Amino acid sequence: MTQQKNGNKTGFFVPEPPARPGERPDFSNIDCSAPGAVPMPAIDCAAQKTHEFAGGLIRVLDDKGHADGPWDPALNMDELVEMLRLMGLTRAYDERMFKLQRQGKMSFYMKSLGEEAVAVAAAKALDDEDMVFPSYRQQGILFARGRDMVDMMCHCISNSRDNLKGRQLPVHYTWKEGSFFSISGNLCTQFPQAVGWAMASAAKGESAIAASWIGDGTTAEGDFHSALTLASVYKAPVILNVVNNQWAISSFAGIAGGDQASFAARGIGYGLPTLRVDGNDALAVYAATKWAAKRARSGHGATLIETVTYRGESHSTSDDPGKYRPMDEWKSWPLGDPLERLKAHLIGLGAWDKKRHEKMLSEQAETVRLAYKEAESFGTLREGPLSPTASIFDDVYVEQPWHIRRQRQDLGV
Repeated sequence: MTQQKNGNKTGFFVPEPPARPGERPDFSNIDCSAPGAVPMPAIDCAAQKTHEFAGGLIRVLDDKGHADGPWDPALNMDELVEMLRLMGLTRAYDERMFKLQRQGKMSFYMKSLGEEAVAVAAAKALDDEDMVFPSYRQQGILFARGRDMVDMMCHCISNSRDNLKGRQLPVHYTWKEGSFFSISGNLCTQFPQAVGWAMASAAKGESAIAASWIGDGTTAEGDFHSALTLASVYKAPVILNVVNNQWAISSFAGIAGGDQASFAARGIGYGLPTLRVDGNDALAVYAATKWAAKRARSGHGATLIETVTYRGESHSTSDDPGKYRPMDEWKSWPLGDPLERLKAHLIGLGAWDKKRHEKMLSEQAETVRLAYKEAESFGTLREGPLSPTASIFDDVYVEQPWHIRRQRQDLGV
């Protein structure tokens, strides 16, 4: 339904995406600043000075893989290759896990196709002790921090080695040792939690900061606004990331207000400086995260970052994107594929080539295959063994109250 005007009468308005199934993909609404065109502000800049950063798009890599401009982080070859490796590993893991879900070997899965740079590049720009409060498409952070792949898979199939003992959906990971906070299926709970953690870190005089990620649709949740208010008032050392991948579950970004103004622009109204970043440019994501981290550690407070990207796959294995958007729309995305763009950059530098790339992808696919074979040795979703029934009473109370002890006795466990 579109807006109708007739004299003084205005019809009811419902935002519509540029293209629907069967139509040609249309990304003419995506404003792509030229690589290097957006300047880098001082880390102590005021929120009202960041209007141009909320409307532009921070980019480093051009269409041919050349790096340009003040945001180029000038990473060395080893660092660039490592980012490419981690992004490739994330994609290989996703491919395998998606297929295994379709085979009935796990109940649910969510891929991060097209968004690998959002997680991996940000993780490499943070310190290992920085606490991350992720959404459900940041598995690349786990790989960047060295999480054991077998443990991740054991969680997804809820076997006897699942560190969450079957209490969470697959892909709702947590890893205390890696400063990776438990993923919540309730949208946006992680934003105020990240702000609160950051405030506590500052109050204790620690240098660790927090970072969190939500999707574009989640900005319509009340917790988003509460988090921004707290972060601004208390100058919390936190980075708040809105991953604008163009689609929520089945509604496009305009339903959350993305057609009216950028999601980055919302931060300015709360007194937060904002950056809008090409989320498929690993160097740009790294540089923006590094800038925000330095700002937070210097006592200047929080930053809101909008990473502009595209969800290349379905929202989850329970979703059929063919019902609400053109087939293969991902292939028309004007900001390209994050892996291919970083690959082109490395080839241009003489540090990579197609043969090495194909070898890497082949080896990663085999690594993932062998990891799953090992994961199944600890049990399968269908046949077990699973976590023991008695474990449902663990890890909740320091000292179990009488009614919990009674319930356990009634179950005979």
